[in-house]
Amino acid sequence: MSRLRFIYNMIFDGRGAPATPSARPEPHFWSNDAITGSCLGHSTVLLNVFGVSVLTDPVFSRRTGPGIPPFILGPKRHLAPALQANEIPAPDVILLSHAHFDHLDTWTLRKFRRTTPIVTARATANIVTRLGFREVHELDWGQSLSLETPKGVLQITALEVAHWGARMMRDDHRGYNGYVMERADHRVCFAGDTAYTENFAQLYNSQRPLDLMLMPIGAYDPWIRAHCNPEQAATMARAAGARR
Repeated sequence: MSRLRFIYNMIFDGRGAPATPSARPEPHFWSNDAITGSCLGHSTVLLNVFGVSVLTDPVFSRRTGPGIPPFILGPKRHLAPALQANEIPAPDVILLSHAHFDHLDTWTLRKFRRTTPIVTARATANIVTRLGFREVHELDWGQSLSLETPKGVLQITALEVAHWGARMMRDDHRGYNGYVMERADHRVCFAGDTAYTENFAQLYNSQRPLDLMLMPIGAYDPWIRAHCNPEQAATMARAAGARR
């Protein structure tokens, strides 16, 4: 595909408005005595981890990419979010896996309170702090954080994944993470974006298995070096010993 054709498709894709999801979660009714979650679209997952509300890679915009809405140069979503930002409980923490526009959407982040704690990858905090967020934590692979929230403590550890973190092609100094969240002796893994890697096998623990693992599936053809296919996602989840 020529560069001009690619740019044309990013602006005029001809698909019309994103389709409406077939179901809507009801997070206000979720129990604080369990792990509950729902994929709201792409890599945006809303979790209730025993009372602590976690939102991963929030993207509620119709398009992602550089620009100012509605003039965004980037792909348009196929499916509208299952819920909008104003329909979910205020998150106790936002997890950002890496700086790619379809995972770190500044126009979406503007919808949240600037007091919301944000955990992000190495060398990406500057994208968030310029929006006014006051509590931004960078984690590199293997680093952990005990985050105090109004609902209790959430332990977060950054994982090495097989991806890349540049936002504008040349800033490849930026990190890229998966995360393990721990609370009340339970564990949840959010993998972010990743190609196949054996790193997730390090999470296997027969005494404290992962209760839930959130794996990406998409954009693997022809970009298999940066994204996993469905079979690889399942293989990595099994290697990690995830229950679900």
